[in-house]
Amino acid sequence: MDATAIILAAGEGTRMKSNHCKVSHKILGKPMVQWIVDATIKAGCSRVVVVIGSHADEMRALIDGTYANSATKVECVEQTERLGTGHAVKVALEACGITQGPVVVLNGDLPLITADTVAKFAQTVATGELACTVMTMTPPDPFGYGRIKLGADGQIERIIEQKDCTPEQAATLLECNAGCYAFDGAQLAAHINEIGNDNAQSEYYLPDMLEILKGHGQAVSIFHCDDYRDGLGVNSRIQLAQLTAIARDRINEHWMAEGVTFIDPTQAWIGPDATIGRDTVVWPQTHLIGHVTVGEECQLGPNSRLTDTTVGSGCIIDETIAIEAVIENGVDCGPRAYLRPGTHMLDGSKAGTHVEIKKSTIGEGSKVPHLSYIGDTTMGSGVNVGAGSITCNYDGVHKHKTVIGKDAFIGSDTMMVAPAQIGDGALVAAGSVITEPVPADALGLGRARQVNIEGWAADYRRRLHEDDEA
Repeated sequence: MDATAIILAAGEGTRMKSNHCKVSHKILGKPMVQWIVDATIKAGCSRVVVVIGSHADEMRALIDGTYANSATKVECVEQTERLGTGHAVKVALEACGITQGPVVVLNGDLPLITADTVAKFAQTVATGELACTVMTMTPPDPFGYGRIKLGADGQIERIIEQKDCTPEQAATLLECNAGCYAFDGAQLAAHINEIGNDNAQSEYYLPDMLEILKGHGQAVSIFHCDDYRDGLGVNSRIQLAQLTAIARDRINEHWMAEGVTFIDPTQAWIGPDATIGRDTVVWPQTHLIGHVTVGEECQLGPNSRLTDTTVGSGCIIDETIAIEAVIENGVDCGPRAYLRPGTHMLDGSKAGTHVEIKKSTIGEGSKVPHLSYIGDTTMGSGVNVGAGSITCNYDGVHKHKTVIGKDAFIGSDTMMVAPAQIGDGALVAAGSVITEPVPADALGLGRARQVNIEGWAADYRRRLHEDDEA
């Protein structure tokens, strides 16, 4: 679809009481503005223009850093003077040279709008029969929204703001303005300069385009959202929480329909870019943030948080935090495991209780069962790491690597001082400090010799008793 989306994201969002731009606040781990950009891309818009203003550098980082390699052109245009929504659209048109095709104007704080809604909205002006359509909705409580009054011909007669509604209008006009507009690009470009600023704020308001277009004999109508939630915006932290709950419910209902079990859908927080395979069970307080892929027949949670992580099928992820990790099939993690970026758990491996792994490969069937830290390590298959073992990978300046061969056995409380090499089938005695390579099939023993001094403890207690009496 050769349509352009203009996303208005220049506002301060003062009611959020934040040091950050309003549309940068996250819903299920994803900034609001990115929800809307993604919806327009999925809808088939060939170009997306984000109008920024407040916190411009922050906004550029959110857009440019995320969509630099997008097949759809996504660009930022700065509105240096915030002179209203009409002015923002004019800035976008002039900066990008938009003169034709459907132009959809969306607010940057509408994270629940779907790609299907955007696509249908753009199509309303694709034939040239309508110069503009206004997105409308019928929320359960219309208070606070501008009301749509239609004429006998079906065109918009006027938009009546809440403060201007009579009691009768407030009770009978239930069609509400969602604040989004679709324009015939040629008509928009031809008449955008006719918007005036003769108002108390001396600003240029985009809704004035309706009367301008009607004055030129152009047809203006509405596009009604089947789901009113598509038009809900965020102006406060309270609304941010409310829309987060709606997004959570939508997503969880989708995955339940696809064959995923949720023990309590109100306590699982699945991001919009996550996917889950069928027959996986999601326990309470599970969070999937960013690009997370989970296979079939897994157990997720309780109390697990996965960020930008891939999980295979048949895994148990119990009380686990995983960030930018790859977990293959049949892997057992937790409880209370921490998989940091660069962790790769191969098929059938295990990261157990109170285990931290960073930038390491844990071989097929290898186990790090409990109370251990493995960092900057390549581990072969069939390895067993005893409790309390650590790869000492940092010398205060540089990180060093450890290599553990297949079928090695690492005794409990072993310190492997990197760069360390432990050969295939080697055995390292418990309590060792390993500073030299351990050859394949050898025993590595690196601990101080035990010395017993007979009677020393009894003599020590006697002297302590004599000191107390003195």
